[in-house]
Amino acid sequence: MRLDHLSYAAGPDGLEGTAKRIGTLLGADFVDGGVHPRFGTRNMVLPLAGRTYLEVVEVLDHPASQKASFGQAVRARSSLGGGWLGWAVAVTDLPTIEERLGRKAYQGSRHRPDGIELRWKQMGLTSTAADPQLPFFVHWEIEPDLHPSVGADERFSLECLEIAGDPQRVSDWMGEPVEKPLEDVKVEWVAPHGTPGIVAVQVQTPHGLVRL
Repeated sequence: MRLDHLSYAAGPDGLEGTAKRIGTLLGADFVDGGVHPRFGTRNMVLPLAGRTYLEVVEVLDHPASQKASFGQAVRARSSLGGGWLGWAVAVTDLPTIEERLGRKAYQGSRHRPDGIELRWKQMGLTSTAADPQLPFFVHWEIEPDLHPSVGADERFSLECLEIAGDPQRVSDWMGEPVEKPLEDVKVEWVAPHGTPGIVAVQVQTPHGLVRL
């Protein structure tokens, strides 16, 4: 499976402040991604090489954020000071994964500032919210040239995910070998200290490797 994106919940400095802080560490600028009307959230995006991207996300004062799993997860993480929220893998055969895990995919969308709507199906976000070591699955319903990674500076690439958790549980959830669950990014397993999930990510930049 291919890593699609990583989500980072905004901290006390808000969406723009958090994105600027991370962007300064990397030497790159996030762009306004727009609003997720179904989730009651909005994001800023940093395209990366390899058709992946980072997003910083913030909950909105909107009824949808109280009902949607993603909005609830963002609110909870931000209330703890912000930080890594979760990771998403891109899949082409979502119905097979739905059948294997006994879950149902649902529609997601985001309206970019230029008015273009991005649409996708996603599955597993409720499980990810309950157990952040698990990724959720995304199947995009857009043309390839609209993917949020388009326009990336190829000098910026995600090299490694450091995840605290149970490698076998994550492997069973993904249906991929425990030794190499992602085809494009290295995964390092870290003994859990508290809640499982992403501990840090390593990004290659023109100025060297940066650990976030």
